[in-house]
Amino acid sequence: MKVEVKAVSLSVRQDAQTVELLKEVSLAVRLGMIHALLGPSGSGKSTLLYTINRLRPIQQGKIMLEGNDIRQLNVFELRRRIGLVMQKPIFFPGTIGENILYGPSLWAKDNLSSVDPKHYLELVQLEPDWVSRDPNTLSGGQQQRVSLARTLANNPEVLLLDEPTSALDAQASEYLETLITNLCHKQELTVIWVTHDVHQAERIAQDVTLLYQGRAVEHGLAERFFAGPCTEEGRAYLAGKLGGEL
Repeated sequence: MKVEVKAVSLSVRQDAQTVELLKEVSLAVRLGMIHALLGPSGSGKSTLLYTINRLRPIQQGKIMLEGNDIRQLNVFELRRRIGLVMQKPIFFPGTIGENILYGPSLWAKDNLSSVDPKHYLELVQLEPDWVSRDPNTLSGGQQQRVSLARTLANNPEVLLLDEPTSALDAQASEYLETLITNLCHKQELTVIWVTHDVHQAERIAQDVTLLYQGRAVEHGLAERFFAGPCTEEGRAYLAGKLGGEL
């Protein structure tokens, strides 16, 4: 397995109370596969994603990357190997090219001349001469593609996607979904894709995990899950009847 989450728990203090965001979550992400994280709002999907990237702490349990505990890895190296694309891009001050080169400037600064930002713009089907443009002048779909290019410039092994198409209109969403799935298969990336869209998950994923109230309640092959979930929560989720309040 490329990524293994082993009984991970995480809680926070809110209004003088302890709120459990993740409750002994376990799942395995197969090498080279797209793994969809499903669940209603508030189920812990994004929290788990950020824990895998160490933007959230692991309070209990372990997360393994190719058999190595991620807490034993240098955090910058970890985030190079496990890239993250958020729902809404946040850019550093500067041009598109400077944004794409930001990550490589941290880990490949002695060989930065070998990293061509135009190549990564072409990968995401944007004009290579846009390297000198301000990313904030682009449309939402174009900005998300720049964000993807910036992540790919780090040559990640694992790609974390936090609802990358949810803020886009239908046409831009469809375009980006197709672009990402084709790139992931072409580059043999292992992908963990958070989505609230059941139909999208059915189109893109080989494996799924259903989170509900911080727990992984169902986990397995996507084809089997969509043909007929084996849990009451899974059946309720596909029927649109699973609430998300913690």
